[in-house]
Parts: sequence; structure tokens; C-alpha cells
Amino acid sequence: MQQPQVDQPNNPPPAFANTAFDVIAIAASAGGLKALSEVLSDLPTDFPAAVLVLQHLDRTHPSLMAEILRRRISLPIKQTEEGDKLSPGQVYIAQPNYHVLVNSDGTLSLTQSPTVNFVRPSADLLFESLAKSYRDRAIAVVLTGTGKDGKQGLQAIAKMGGMVISQDPETAEHSGMPRSAIDTGIVDLILPLSEIASTLIQLVKEGRG
Repeated sequence: MQQPQVDQPNNPPPAFANTAFDVIAIAASAGGLKALSEVLSDLPTDFPAAVLVLQHLDRTHPSLMAEILRRRISLPIKQTEEGDKLSPGQVYIAQPNYHVLVNSDGTLSLTQSPTVNFVRPSADLLFESLAKSYRDRAIAVVLTGTGKDGKQGLQAIAKMGGMVISQDPETAEHSGMPRSAIDTGIVDLILPLSEIASTLIQLVKEGRG
């Protein structure tokens, strides 16, 4: 079944100030709330990159994730809306039952096109659109979860020169998604959950090194 097409830009959006990577996309499924809370709560208030969070949730119910995380993290947080402009230091939580796409002008689009790998939102579509728009200034992170969502999208991130990080399956509540990511052979870093935030801070500040 045909998937939504994301335009290929001539140039990526303007880079944010004081950051080697502009956008971090984090995907999780089962066990994700706890893992996301740990990672996001360790990011400082002056974190200079935008953060996109995709969690597989029940598509038939409104999500309270933004409200829950807002009580646990210091960065500003909002649920994604059509046309949102990515801003440094802002956390965007994907709405349930909508795919989230990153456009070439740094805005977000939401779509209810068919499920991918039986899920909507799909990490594959998010990562693929992020790779096309932000190229080597994007980081994709896969946390705990079941299934294989994100596997193809990670390959797009790597192909465009971005950074790919997976949670160490041994520290994941559910190892399916991290193991699927690692099986691609293109993961740059495999990290225990406790080291992901500090690594993101270092990468955003200093680059690959």
C-alpha cells in the first residue's frame, strides 16, 4: 500500500545555534513511558536541540503522556499539532493515531494514512522524513518496545549521515525494538538507558568527535 511521500529538499532547514545536531527523534513502545521519563528528565533546560517523541499508544483513547511527562521533565513539552515549527529546547509528543512527518521547512505534518507495521504513529515514517529533511543533523533513538517499527527508518537516518542510537536490550523492559534496530548493523551506539541522556548532551554540543 502506498505510503505518504515526503518531499526531498534542496537544502535542509537552517541549523539551530550552538548545536551539532538539530533534532532528536526518540521512539518507544511497551515500557516506553518509564524509559522516556528517565531520558528526558536528564536533559537540561538549556538543551539546544528539538526533541520528537513517538510512543505506541492505544489509538482509540486520548493520550495523557504530555501531561505525565510535563510533571517529570524540565524542558517545555507539547503534543504535536499540524504545522508545528520545530524549535530548540522543545519536546514534541506524537499524537495517538496520527503519523508524524518532518517537512523540509522544519514544520510537522500529521496524517492518518494507513498503519505501518500495524502501528500509527510509525517510527519508520518519522525517521524517514527526518532523514530527508535534516540529513546529517538528525539523531534517531530506539528505546524499549516490541516489534520492528523504526528498523527501516533508522537505515534512512544512517544513509543521510545522521546518528543512530539504540538502548541496550539488556536494559530494556521489552527488547524487541532495540534488537531489531541493532540487527540492521548500522547502529552507531548501543547504550544502557542510564547513559543515553548524557550521550545526547555531548553529541549535540560536540558532534561525533
